[in-house]
Amino acid sequence: MTRARAAALTLAAALAAAGLVLIWVARLSADRYLYVSELGAAGEPTADVFRWAMTAVAVGAAITALALPAGVLTPRGRALRAIPPAVVLLAAAAAFGLASQVTCTRYCPLPVGPGFTWQDLVHTSAAVVGFAGASWVMLQVASDARLKRLARFSLVAALAVALIAATGGILSLLRFGTEVGGLLELVATTVALTWLVGLSLFLAIETASASPVEESRTNEAVGHVRHSTPERVDLPPAVY
Repeated sequence: MTRARAAALTLAAALAAAGLVLIWVARLSADRYLYVSELGAAGEPTADVFRWAMTAVAVGAAITALALPAGVLTPRGRALRAIPPAVVLLAAAAAFGLASQVTCTRYCPLPVGPGFTWQDLVHTSAAVVGFAGASWVMLQVASDARLKRLARFSLVAALAVALIAATGGILSLLRFGTEVGGLLELVATTVALTWLVGLSLFLAIETASASPVEESRTNEAVGHVRHSTPERVDLPPAVY
């Protein structure tokens, strides 16, 4: 079971990495400055690549959530422990999956005002929920006192994503500095997906390294039960 779990986590890391590479391929092939979501907008030549990229990310995140060993992540603090990290990550994966299939319209306008469309509202909402969920899991992992290296990595990633994405989001709302805003969003996406790859690989390595010990302990316990014989107890004869 542990080997299968480690293999699943490795596959999840590969899918997330593939999604990140595809996003960069799409961005580098674009003929103008774009926000990440615009890569998948209707009519864009990069729409298909973006759809495959986000699908790979969503599937990778879902596999990571489902393959997380029970109790391996133990956030500190009542708020961070309220919902298990696996559940939050699975919800984020579902949101990314929805965003990959329901892309925004041309130029990805904000879903407000005369240009409002339900398609843009669904895509924007799903993308925000996905990013928020991933960021929350970063904070949950960052608070784990046992996995210190992973916690430090997650804390740096969470702070970077929050700062960069917030700046890019403000520029997007103001429709100012589109080139800079698009670049910042791409950087934030890169950091978030790099974290997902790192999380999956770290857990895969931890699971694989722990499996021989667990199997050895299990075999020893089973062998002890099989080969142990009950002790004979001599009872005194009954007296009537």
